[in-house]
Amino acid sequence: MQKNHLEIACFKIASAIIAQQAGANRIEFCADMNVGGVTPKLADFILLKSKIHIPVFVMIRPRGGNFVYSNEEFEQMKNDILEFKNVGADGFVFGILTENKEVDIIQNKELVELANPLPCTFHRAFDEINNQMDALDKIIGCGFRTILTSGNANNAMEGLSLLKALALKANDKICIMPGGGVRANNIEMLKENITTNWFHSSAVLQNETANMDEVFMLKSKLG
Repeated sequence: MQKNHLEIACFKIASAIIAQQAGANRIEFCADMNVGGVTPKLADFILLKSKIHIPVFVMIRPRGGNFVYSNEEFEQMKNDILEFKNVGADGFVFGILTENKEVDIIQNKELVELANPLPCTFHRAFDEINNQMDALDKIIGCGFRTILTSGNANNAMEGLSLLKALALKANDKICIMPGGGVRANNIEMLKENITTNWFHSSAVLQNETANMDEVFMLKSKLG
């Protein structure tokens, strides 16, 4: 039986320290919670890495809004991957779509290859894609190791049936990581229904900082 792991999305260094203390297995580090996360400052990442020892995946997203990027924004994403890679990133989180809300195979593949050998997660841009079953194969083809998704719904509980289907189709080719409204009061239901061993939460209950008790409960319920 594979062990279940917990990734905590952190928008502040304090959150990441709390998450590690409470048993999280990995941090997704980003800035600006109000827009769902963007690329953090390099200096903040370097400081964070000096304070924690669990893996840190860095969000590569130049701005909030849609996931269709200009040439300048794409160049910025490439530069950011190289910079964070050079200072100890453990992986990256990003996702680029075409104007038609399909996977931009060329650009995503280029970023994955630039990040290599570090693993990459295709983030919740996935939930804006029209045909997700078709997109699953394309994302696997780009070389991503994980897809973070709420199952094309407002939250993972509402998207449970699609998450279950995606995980079955993904088999061992890619990890489907449920995210969006994942909390201690529903993670057992997700665990029982979805064939996966990674779960994603911000564990934020009030402000933008992870709640230590919530992270601890999430982790304990995963077993």
